[in-house]
Amino acid sequence: MILNNVRIADSDKQVSIKVSDGRIAQISDALFANNSVPHLIFTNAIVFPGLINSHDHLDFNLFPRLGNKTYNSYTEWGKYIHETYPLEIASVLSIPITLRERWGMYKNLLCGVTTVVNHGKKLGITDPLINIYEKAQSIHSVKFEKKWRKRLNNPLKINKPAIIHIGEGTNEATRHEINELIHWNLLARKLIGIHGVALTPTQAKSFKAIVWCPASNYFLLGVTAPVNHLKKYTEILFGTDSTLTGSWDIWEHIRIAQKTKLLSENELYQSLTTKAAATWQLNSGSIQEGLDADLVIAKAGPAQSGLTSFFELHPDDILLVMHKGNIRLFDESLYHQLNGAATSNFTKVYIGNSIKYVQGDITGLINQIKQYKPDAELPVYFPSEPAA
Repeated sequence: MILNNVRIADSDKQVSIKVSDGRIAQISDALFANNSVPHLIFTNAIVFPGLINSHDHLDFNLFPRLGNKTYNSYTEWGKYIHETYPLEIASVLSIPITLRERWGMYKNLLCGVTTVVNHGKKLGITDPLINIYEKAQSIHSVKFEKKWRKRLNNPLKINKPAIIHIGEGTNEATRHEINELIHWNLLARKLIGIHGVALTPTQAKSFKAIVWCPASNYFLLGVTAPVNHLKKYTEILFGTDSTLTGSWDIWEHIRIAQKTKLLSENELYQSLTTKAAATWQLNSGSIQEGLDADLVIAKAGPAQSGLTSFFELHPDDILLVMHKGNIRLFDESLYHQLNGAATSNFTKVYIGNSIKYVQGDITGLINQIKQYKPDAELPVYFPSEPAA
């Protein structure tokens, strides 16, 4: 596959990319002219590595946001929603977990995410369309997992990083949890903390990375992690968490982060690409020859820089999502260039005012979900249905 005439988002360099055997085989300043290889020609389009969402709970993405005030901690919020929304929680949990997990995968794919780090039990998805990272050890939190000390100090897991919610609050108890975790890390495991709102720079030194989830933090706590200070002592990655605390659309989360100015635009971009790939030891995250062809191509204004276009994107604007050289999603505007050859296992859906072709039977999945929860609100609809 050849992708002709695209601008790399963070450099504004105009290139053409040849993909072979699932990897980026060649990057050229000129158009590739080999007509024997399937090729696409773009106009006013940017290309960037498939996004890496470093924190999500894939089986929790059919929930609406639950909560209506500012909380002191995740434990206070957890208790509140179970007391206030028991019927809503039960209605979502009545949907089989395999359907909920699969929707979580599609939620990420529709936004241009090609790697998502799932926090929780290993999934049952046998044919993932994107990379679902489950090589680390997931520990929920100090308060919600009774055997967290034993699990953290399991010598059989010593070579795996431990991922854990930490510092998700503003009260003294939350701050104490961080010190407790650090104290009990007896095997000096590599810790990757999620949220880190209460984290201090001194504590940050004990973590390999912190996954910043600003939209979730603001919704629950009214504040977010001080990543402008923490970045000097640990890597900052980016995550969305589930729809329990944020929009399904990662681009809304990214713009919330951008507006805080706690990271520069380049740092924020890298938290979704190069820094995340290095932390999770992925062969992706950059547009370089030899790396996996996890690529996203999207519309761009001709007078805008690549990064300006990047931070203004919406799922409607995505033209192509490629995972390890395989097209997983494409915009209707590319249909004729593809000669319909790539559509045999794709489903036509609407996102906003645009039409996308998505690999797999996403309509069948949605119909199954609605058998259990007819009022489930999803961001895609079928061409035969009226827009919401």
